[in-house]
Amino acid sequence: MEETGKGSARRGTRGLDFFRGFLRSPEQVGSIIPSSRFLERRIVNVSGLADAITVVELGPGTGGTTRAILDAMRPDAKLLTIELDPQFSSILESIGDPRLLPHTGSAADLPDILKSYDLPAPDVVISGIPFSTMPREVGNAVLEAVRDSLTPGGRFVAYQFRGHVGRMGRPILGDPEVELELLNVPPMRFYRWSRQ
Repeated sequence: MEETGKGSARRGTRGLDFFRGFLRSPEQVGSIIPSSRFLERRIVNVSGLADAITVVELGPGTGGTTRAILDAMRPDAKLLTIELDPQFSSILESIGDPRLLPHTGSAADLPDILKSYDLPAPDVVISGIPFSTMPREVGNAVLEAVRDSLTPGGRFVAYQFRGHVGRMGRPILGDPEVELELLNVPPMRFYRWSRQ
């Protein structure tokens, strides 16, 4: 079904903001266009958000995935977003959902950020940050921060168009489950780990 009115205008504005963000910091933005609605739907399904009380999104960009996550979350849940780009963070603040806690900073600081918001260990961490363009030590630090923060039984879902996170994650998180979403530009792989 084609989007009309406000939804279409919001998606167009998001696309322009996303492209500007890519031009500012191509190493921090994984694509030149925002996620498709098919990708957003897959994020929700793979993450299993229905029972989550605390959700973290790493690298939310202009908020398309953030809105999809909020739509799928319980009314009493909280969503902490961690974004390096302050301009993207200000876009997220305009969403206006009381469950949303937008934070500007590094995903490697996840344990400290959770404490600063007095949040419990997350049930789900969702990541769109491009592991393929970051230094390996930074990527490892992010993965270790996620591992150390998740509640037992918690899930980490990373969607990427390259396979770096799968290779980097194996020694830290174990073997992931992998799925592919073709209805996105570019097609995305989903890597999912569960904390034992």
